[in-house]
Amino acid sequence: MEKTKTSRRFMGLVWARLVRAIKRLMPTSLFGRSLLIIVLPVAIMQIAVTWAFFDAHWETVTSRLSEGLAGDIAWAVESYGDDPSPTALAKIAQRAERSMSLSIVLQEGRTLPTGRRPSLFAALDRSLQRALEARLDAPFWFDTTRYPAYVDIRVQTAKGVLRIIAPRDRAFATQGHIFILWMTGVTLLLTGIAIGFIRNQVRAIERLAEAADAFGRGSDVAAFKPYGAREVRQAAAAFIAMKDRIQAHIEQRTVMLAAVGHDLRTPLTRLKLELALAEPSDRIAAMKGDLAEMEHMIDEYLDFARGEGGEAAETIALEALIGAVVQGAEHLGAKIEFAVEPQLQVQARPMALKRALSNLVINAASHGRRVEISAAHCDHDSIEIAIEDDGPGIDPALYEEAFRPFSRLDESRNQNEKGVGLGLAIARDVARNHGGDVRLAPSALGGLKAILRLPSALA
Repeated sequence: MEKTKTSRRFMGLVWARLVRAIKRLMPTSLFGRSLLIIVLPVAIMQIAVTWAFFDAHWETVTSRLSEGLAGDIAWAVESYGDDPSPTALAKIAQRAERSMSLSIVLQEGRTLPTGRRPSLFAALDRSLQRALEARLDAPFWFDTTRYPAYVDIRVQTAKGVLRIIAPRDRAFATQGHIFILWMTGVTLLLTGIAIGFIRNQVRAIERLAEAADAFGRGSDVAAFKPYGAREVRQAAAAFIAMKDRIQAHIEQRTVMLAAVGHDLRTPLTRLKLELALAEPSDRIAAMKGDLAEMEHMIDEYLDFARGEGGEAAETIALEALIGAVVQGAEHLGAKIEFAVEPQLQVQARPMALKRALSNLVINAASHGRRVEISAAHCDHDSIEIAIEDDGPGIDPALYEEAFRPFSRLDESRNQNEKGVGLGLAIARDVARNHGGDVRLAPSALGGLKAILRLPSALA
């Protein structure tokens, strides 16, 4: 019983490894898998038909031809054995040439060769070997490879070697390769047709994926039209309807937020005016501080809720954008240096990307005396912008916590003393809406390193 369980576990392990190996060998693309689904059964069918043809027809015909040739050779050898005179041999050779297409000569004093070159099709040699062994009593030797159109057969006699040259089609069915060529040609034709149809259907899915990716990055996909199979067109139509709903929602939200911002700022403006006209005092100063903090908090809330704001994407030169962000953050007192790879461009929403970079740079400048910014290609499709500072940094265990909206970390590094903990959340939201991301890491300067990854304009 224990041996049976061990054997079952072993077989299960082998099966699982075999399945994993097959999965690794399987193509990963839809085009490759669709082609495999169509071509593999056709190839298996063609192989089975070819095997059945050669096993049931071609080999049978070859065997009968070999037996017929062996019978003619046996007749010639026996006739020569009955009368080994030159005159009788000449008559036998003349009759064999005229009636059987065989060329017969006697090589006096010769012996049979000792070696034989194997044929590419071993079944041919085996068929002729069996036929000659069944009909001849004398030692023999043959070669099916030396002459393309003939078979060289030699039989040992008392006076030497009787050499017989026979046409190849007398020993084998020589038209088998034509059948293989036809099968191969049909397979290639069907495969070509399948590739054309599959390529057309997969292209429709690829265009749908490209349109969805472009929409996710904020690019206009107005020229996208559904085409392809019915199911693909349904998916494309659903995508267009979803895109329209999302755009309508964004537009409505933007209008609503603009109205909310206007309604909130109106009483704030009146309060600021009232405080400006009031007699100066410590209480009035405190109220002005609270009012300024409230206005700043409202601005952050609206920025976070506004998100993309319906802004169109365009190609942006990073050097100019980072320069503008640095110029706006220099009032914080930190020394800011930046290095940008020449001609570096991204496809993004200008104001959204500037807001994300400003949040990261201001966050670094607020907590360090030195800030370094670098931007370069990290691969062909992506660009990384790194913002490093020499501030107190953040515990790596709290990196993801820092991205949560309204999250404020320990006192050693408060994200924004005047804010509500939305700086990193806004930056990551903008990056992900452009198909990128923001991650944190320890800085070589001793503080925090924020890495903004975006698709390049060439992607």
